[in-house]
Amino acid sequence: MLLTHAVPLLNSIFDIVTVTFISGLIILSVLSISFIFHLRLKSKSLTHLQNFNSLWTVRFLLVLFIFLWSITELLRLPFFRRKYIYTFLPTFTISQQANLCKVHIILSLGFFEPAFLVTLLFLLNASIKKKTPNDAWAITFVLLICLPIATLQALLIFFSPLENRVPVETSVIFNDGYGFDTVLCTHPFLTSVAFAAFGITYCTWFLFSCWRVLSLVINKGLRVRIYVLASIILVAVPLQIISLGFSVLWSPHQEVYCIISLVAFLSAFSCATIGEGILVIKPISDALDAGGDCCIWSPRQLPQLQGTVVLRLEGPPM
Repeated sequence: MLLTHAVPLLNSIFDIVTVTFISGLIILSVLSISFIFHLRLKSKSLTHLQNFNSLWTVRFLLVLFIFLWSITELLRLPFFRRKYIYTFLPTFTISQQANLCKVHIILSLGFFEPAFLVTLLFLLNASIKKKTPNDAWAITFVLLICLPIATLQALLIFFSPLENRVPVETSVIFNDGYGFDTVLCTHPFLTSVAFAAFGITYCTWFLFSCWRVLSLVINKGLRVRIYVLASIILVAVPLQIISLGFSVLWSPHQEVYCIISLVAFLSAFSCATIGEGILVIKPISDALDAGGDCCIWSPRQLPQLQGTVVLRLEGPPM
């Protein structure tokens, strides 16, 4: 940890902006979970919706990882800690705050964000498979990729192999000039490099998956969704990597650092919101609309209608 002096107003403004976005994402996640379980209950009484509900567990996993990532992002904010944690834990020491910053990096960059990105990719790939993937395989797939990343982040934080050559601080002590100290979380250089390696690999894999899906999908609406999803992901992830890399050049109390940190957060935020919107809310909304339409068709026409809806829903918005 390093000791620094700063004007508390600057950090508070950026913290409030971040809290506002996180609150919106949490509300969107709750809405997504409501959609998932609403379709789940509907499919039990309407048999023609059962095919649309095949990957409800994976969708729920995507939303859960995004929700947990949002919570970990709240924990790194001094504004949130002062207002909600210190009230209930007045003896929360500087050392404990610094450890909280370390836990935040491991959970956020090491597990929850990679987890929701990988789950998003799994849903995209599942949309072109003839057989619906097993839920257990989806969970195993995500854990096999993300647990090693989290382990690597933990090793880099707690052991710091290049401690004397690159910035390794996970936090700095913030002094407001009135005798009150708090801790500002930072991103060590090596943890940013580890996330960059994951991000570059992920973007390459994601681009290839999008190309495969686009080669099979002829529905114009679905193609637009894929293009929007790909554009956001392939811009946001590299932008986050660049922001994290440049963040080591400034101290957390400086305005430039606050802006760069906000850009990095908004990049991940964009991936989360577009993932929930295109891969959870929109396909479920389409399925429920199709369920209502099916009621006005005769049984002889139902199979043809269902075939049309499957194309709209499951290629790729699973």
